[in-house]
Amino acid sequence: MRPYPLLGVCFALLCGLAPLRAEKITVAAAANFTYALDALNAAFRKAQPDIEVVTLTGASGSLFAQIQHGAPIDVFLSADLDYPKKLIQAGGADASTLATFATGRLVLWTTRSQLVFTDLSSALDDPRLRHLAIANPKTAPYGRAAQEVLLALKRWDDLAPRLVIGENISQTAQFVETGNADAGFVALSFVLSPKLKDKGRYLEIPASLHAPLEHGAVLTTRGATGTAARRYLLFLRSPEARAVLQSQGYGVPAQ
Repeated sequence: MRPYPLLGVCFALLCGLAPLRAEKITVAAAANFTYALDALNAAFRKAQPDIEVVTLTGASGSLFAQIQHGAPIDVFLSADLDYPKKLIQAGGADASTLATFATGRLVLWTTRSQLVFTDLSSALDDPRLRHLAIANPKTAPYGRAAQEVLLALKRWDDLAPRLVIGENISQTAQFVETGNADAGFVALSFVLSPKLKDKGRYLEIPASLHAPLEHGAVLTTRGATGTAARRYLLFLRSPEARAVLQSQGYGVPAQ
């Protein structure tokens, strides 16, 4: 008797029992989401176990440029709305998916116990503040906000020679944490993170001193072709995601 038909049946049964390969999406997120992403993606995996999420972080402007140059990214989480809008105008994202999903807060943070940190003006006037870190205003919205604060307080010209410029807000926080800067303008989400919450002191910056840090989410043209990326975008509006964002120091838009 020829065994081939039986082998064929067994092979078919094994294929039917084999788990389906998870869909994979790549989420490019502004560096201020470095710590929040772990919690967000853990919550997403519970809700959507059939989708694998790969994350990439960096300055919003740098991520925008990567997407424009063809990087295989499905979801873009920017620290502002400007870069997603520019991506839409360039034909790299789906306009119908653009949404504000969170608002950020800027703080001045230090690990130097000797610095005066009773209020913002006193902190910036302290002569022991020799190096002040900010993210690159040209590519990082948190850096742009920091520049707006210094201009509003008429401190930009005086402090410009002492500025240490980070490629993104994550590197800016590293400058402060390692002592390469005496203080720095960073995201509130960083100083509330498990890694940094017990280090140093911070002053929350009045929102009136800079443009709102509205964080925009959009699907790239690549991401808009499938359902997995759309499910991630929908998840960002869920109670679970909103709770994570609020616990990380973000505001969330009213529903």
